[in-house]
Formats: sequence, C-alpha cells, structure tokens
Amino acid sequence: QVQLVESGGGLVQPGGSLRLSCAASGFTLDYYAIGWFRQAPGKEREGVSCISRVSAYTVYSDSVKGRFTISRDNTKNTGYLQMNSLKPEDTAVYYCAAIRTPGGCSVYAQYRYWGQGTQVTVSS
Repeated sequence: QVQLVESGGGLVQPGGSLRLSCAASGFTLDYYAIGWFRQAPGKEREGVSCISRVSAYTVYSDSVKGRFTISRDNTKNTGYLQMNSLKPEDTAVYYCAAIRTPGGCSVYAQYRYWGQGTQVTVSS
C-alpha cells in the first residue's frame, strides 16, 4: 500500500522550532521529488518547499525562505522539513507529497502521492 505519513507537528510558541517528517511506504522515494505544502483555515493551499531526488535542488516560498530547511534521507525513505523562527502565520496543516521526476522540483507540479497532513500551531 502506497502511503506518505507526516509526523512532528504540534503546538509551539512564536520563535520556536519544529521538525516535520514524511515517511514513505509502499514505494521508494529515490525516484521522487518531495514537496511540502500547507493550508490554513479559509486559505488556499500553499506550496512551501520542494527538494529534488538527490537533494541537489531545493525551492522555498518567499514566506519561509531563510527559516525553513527541506531535506531528505533516501536510505530511510523519509523527507524532512525543519522549521525555525516560527510565526503565528505559519499555523496550518502541513502536507508532504511526492512526484516522480527525472530531476528538479516545483511546488506547482501535479504531485502523485499525498500524506494526510499534520497540524502546526504557532501561538503563545
């Protein structure tokens, strides 16, 4: 069964950090770019970041650039999103997704596999 499972969300104070994980099962992430997306209540889904198959290429939205770091460990079939200096406006459900691609990545592509999401709440 093909599955992506996010973990690591929670409640954190402004300025704090969280590390999200995205574990794949039923397929190998080696051939897939990984994307992270978020959706806040009443807002459209936003592409946050993506990383190419071999970590050579990464993309960040302007809203998270310099604060978030995307990475992956293909030996663990897992992707990560390190989130630092969190702000209340980062509050959202965060989703990871995977798309098979020969190289590069884009948060505007049609990702094939999606996780169920993990809630991140930034509040004092």
